[in-house]
Amino acid sequence: MASDKQIRDVPQTPESISDKSGPAAAPRHRGRQPAPLPARHAGTHAAYVTALEKATMLDKDTRRAYASRVRGYLIWLDGAGIDGDPLTDPAARDGAARDYRTWLQTAAGRKPSTINVILAAIADFYTRRGLGAPDVRRLDLPQVAPRALDARDVTRWLRTVERWLNPRDRVLALIPFYAGLRLGEVVALDLDDIRLSARKGLIVVRMGKGGGYREIPVHPHLRTDLALWINDERPSWKNATDSPALLLNQRGGRLGSRGADHILNAIADEARIADDFTSHALRHTFGTRLIREGHGIVIVAELMGHKRLDQTRRYSLPSQADREKAILSLPTDR
Repeated sequence: MASDKQIRDVPQTPESISDKSGPAAAPRHRGRQPAPLPARHAGTHAAYVTALEKATMLDKDTRRAYASRVRGYLIWLDGAGIDGDPLTDPAARDGAARDYRTWLQTAAGRKPSTINVILAAIADFYTRRGLGAPDVRRLDLPQVAPRALDARDVTRWLRTVERWLNPRDRVLALIPFYAGLRLGEVVALDLDDIRLSARKGLIVVRMGKGGGYREIPVHPHLRTDLALWINDERPSWKNATDSPALLLNQRGGRLGSRGADHILNAIADEARIADDFTSHALRHTFGTRLIREGHGIVIVAELMGHKRLDQTRRYSLPSQADREKAILSLPTDR
C-alpha cells in the first residue's frame, strides 16, 4: 500500500491531475490517433452523429462510442472493395457487415465481446439510415459474469479512497461503488439530485429526456463524503454558486466523463488494481455483490436502471475466479 505522503502528493487541490493538460493528465490507457475519415463519408458520419444527438434513450457515453465505432466502419468501408453500395443496398450492407466482422476477428484481432458491441453500433447506424439492421450473426460469448472487483481489490479501493484527500474525487469514486451509477450518470448529477437528511439520503438519477428517473438510497459511508463535499468543500470551488453540477472541474464547469475517468484510473493505480480496470468495474461490483448477497433480481435491476432482467441476471453467472475455484476443489492423491 502506498504511504499517506504519496497519496497526499496527488490530489490535495481542486486542480487534480484529471483537470490538467499535458503528461500529468494522460489517461491510464492512451489510445492511438484516429485515422482520417474519407471525405466521401464525412457527410454520412456527420448525419449519423446528428441523429445520435436526438436519441434520448442513449446516454452520452453510448452515443460517443457508437459514433466512434461507426467512424471506424466507414474508414474500413472506403477501401474494402464491396460489390454494390453498402450504404443504400441491403444485400451489399449485409455482405459488408459480415466482411467487417471477419476483418475485426482476423486482421484487427479484436475480442468477440468487442466485435459484438461494434456490430451493435453498425446495426444502430443502418437502422437510423432507414435501411434496417444488417443480417449478420453476433459471435458466441462465454457466459461469464461482468468483471467486478474481487475481495482484495475492494479492500484496496476503499482504503485508497479513504486516504485520497480531494473530497470531490472521493465522492466520484464512491458513487458507482455504493449506488451503481454509470460514469455518465455520475457526472450528469446536479446538486438538486442529492437529497440528504440528518441520517439518510437519496440520489435521483435522471434517465434521459422523457426517460423518467430512479431513486437510490444513499449508503451511510457515501453519505458522509457527500455531506462533506456539498456543505464544506464545494462552496470554495470556482463557480460553485452558479453551476448546478454536483461535481466541478477546476474551471468551475461540470466535470466531464473523460476527466472523471482519469481520476478513477489514478486511484486504481494507487490502489494497485489490475491494468484492465475500468470505471464499469465499480458498477459491476455493486450489482454482483447485491445479487450474491441474496437480494432479489427485480430490486437490483431497479437500482441499476436495467430495462430487462436479462441484464441483471448476468451478475449471477460464474466469474473466472469461480471456475478456477471449482477446479481447484477437486481431490488429489499425493
